[in-house]
Amino acid sequence: MRDGMSSVSHQFTPGNVADIARGLDRAGIPTIEVAHGIGLGASSIQYGFAAATDPEYVRAAVDAVDNADIAVLYVPGIATLAELQGAIDAGITTVRVAVHCTEADCAQQPVEWAKDKGLNVMTFLMMSHKLEPAPLAEQAAKLDSYGADVVYVVDSAGAMVPRHAGERVAALRQAVSADIGFHAHNNLGVGIANALTAAENGATFIDGSLRGLGASAGNAQTEVLAAAFERAGWDTGVDLFPLVDTAEHVVAPLMTEPQIVDETALILGYAGVYSTFFHPTKRAAKKFGISTREILLELGRRGVIGGQEDMIVDVASELAGRTYELPARAGV
Repeated sequence: MRDGMSSVSHQFTPGNVADIARGLDRAGIPTIEVAHGIGLGASSIQYGFAAATDPEYVRAAVDAVDNADIAVLYVPGIATLAELQGAIDAGITTVRVAVHCTEADCAQQPVEWAKDKGLNVMTFLMMSHKLEPAPLAEQAAKLDSYGADVVYVVDSAGAMVPRHAGERVAALRQAVSADIGFHAHNNLGVGIANALTAAENGATFIDGSLRGLGASAGNAQTEVLAAAFERAGWDTGVDLFPLVDTAEHVVAPLMTEPQIVDETALILGYAGVYSTFFHPTKRAAKKFGISTREILLELGRRGVIGGQEDMIVDVASELAGRTYELPARAGV
């Protein structure tokens, strides 16, 4: 649900969150992630203001469920430990600490702090496609040593195909004692296939989002995951039909646009660019009169990562052959 906030400009209300969480809990989903789409503490002019505060979203979800754990995403440099404490006070039992795939060291403080607080700690190696399996496994081993309960291969750009997912999960499986997770985006249309391949290679935690709601092309679609895993012979412990009902009657009416692989989403995955660049790139393309394709391909060539969204305007300005200037303030 947290990633899905990016598709609705972070405008789910606490009531919306409660309704979705209730349906997921009824279906047997064990962990539900809530709050701002970028993560805890991200409601700002930089990332977009949410309709409510993170603790309000957490409390709404906690009050709506009987069995599921409620989680938040913690990105070092965006969230603070004080904000994480606020989420604990509101009722979370799980935190997911996300760092760029080469920067596992940045997770040590929040992981160890959260473990001391008694939280279940999942960790994300974002943009996992940027590292080959062996060096990715080395980063995962660091997270394991800090005490992470789960280490995720995260396809933040939707740039992987099944072979990439399988190889990385298999490498992590050999390197860590923690459980392995996989988080898919669907930019190349293979999110479900990637998730199945990840499970076949040792992943036991698979992320999904109802209706695929998520940044850019969206995530692996939870209800489709449930059906596909059942058809493949896996016992997930999840009841398909409450998922379908919640997706159809609760989530679908809240969607502001179809969750599809359009040109921007496709090129974003093809170029290996972080999914949150999706809407800012569309805005920059319109402003500078150039195509999103040109911008994303150049961003991909430059190897940008999450947090470098300011590069979008720089690149668009360069490609358009003019310098972007802020409008002068009145009286200056």
